[in-house]
Amino acid sequence: MNKSIKLFSILFMLVWGVSCQRNYTPKPKAYFRIEFPERAYQQFDTNYPYAFKYPKYCIASPDTSYGSEKYWINIEFPKFNGKIHISYKSIKDNFQELMEDSRKLAYKHSVKADAIGEKMFIDDDQKVYGILYDIQGDAASSIQFFATDSTKHFLRGSLYFNSKPNKDSLAPVIKFVKEDIIVLMESLNWKE
Repeated sequence: MNKSIKLFSILFMLVWGVSCQRNYTPKPKAYFRIEFPERAYQQFDTNYPYAFKYPKYCIASPDTSYGSEKYWINIEFPKFNGKIHISYKSIKDNFQELMEDSRKLAYKHSVKADAIGEKMFIDDDQKVYGILYDIQGDAASSIQFFATDSTKHFLRGSLYFNSKPNKDSLAPVIKFVKEDIIVLMESLNWKE
């Protein structure tokens, strides 16, 4: 018994001596560092009634989901696990309805949004007029937009990520993608 107490005492002192040598500092919670690709753009110019520039690090493909219509596409950001859903409608005495639907879909996120900013786009030369909705907060879609010539064409887009909305972790990515959406809107032109 005496030997076991001595052995236990020696082991205890050894463990205590070794464990007291380290200064442990807990690490704060943080998000992964995101490496952004270098900006470069390519032309989306097919037999669709519209054309625009979109990032080379994206994949543009027809929207084949249930309910999609002709000329609808998705622009995927594989690195960010996000997607811009783009829908297109021909204007046929439904301009006000399309405008109101677009506004309602953007403001539907006001339940979770901290704020919704609007930025107007006007390009008289290309006959492109639109609004970019900057939805701040933990909303499902952080950016929505529409562009139109007000007589024939109406294009609408929504940015979504395949993750739980978190304004803090997604903020750098949203800021990066927002610039790409602005390039898309500024380069948009209609085909007659």
